Amino acid sequence: MGTPCHFALFDLKPDFRIDLDQLGQRYRELVRSVHPDRFADASEREQRLALENAAQLNDAYQTLKSAPRRALYLLTLRGNALPLEATVQDPEFLLQQMELREELEDLQDSADLDGVAAFKRRLKNAQRQLDDAFAACWDDAARRTEAERLVRRMQFLDKLAQEVRQLEERLDD
Repeated sequence: MGTPCHFALFDLKPDFRIDLDQLGQRYRELVRSVHPDRFADASEREQRLALENAAQLNDAYQTLKSAPRRALYLLTLRGNALPLEATVQDPEFLLQQMELREELEDLQDSADLDGVAAFKRRLKNAQRQLDDAFAACWDDAARRTEAERLVRRMQFLDKLAQEVRQLEERLDD
């Protein structure tokens, strides 16, 4: 038996736009039913299955909760995985990445909290725009290449957002 689709696990239809509150609520319900503690008196096999189910559920939740991971998962459901030769065919984005990295380094060097907050707002806005663009094209086979390019951009901005959060934590200390 293959693993069920992440969306089916949470009673969601495969789509980029999902209700994150509903996802979280359903996750909490399901986690209680497969929590290994509930199987403390069960056989070793049942305990192992409970652990596997809990791990699978957690992986599905983490994937669907994250826009870039959800986007990548949707494309994988639709066919092949993303080719790895990432941004080379996207020189405009490559340049934007370098500029954003430099700006973040400058903010780090100057320990500019207001600048970091403004950078974070711009980043969130750029992520929203990418989400909207991906939502509009992911399910259209003719726009597959565009969807793949957008996922790579989403992954980069997500990684950058994590770095911004880490920088904020360091500057707050």
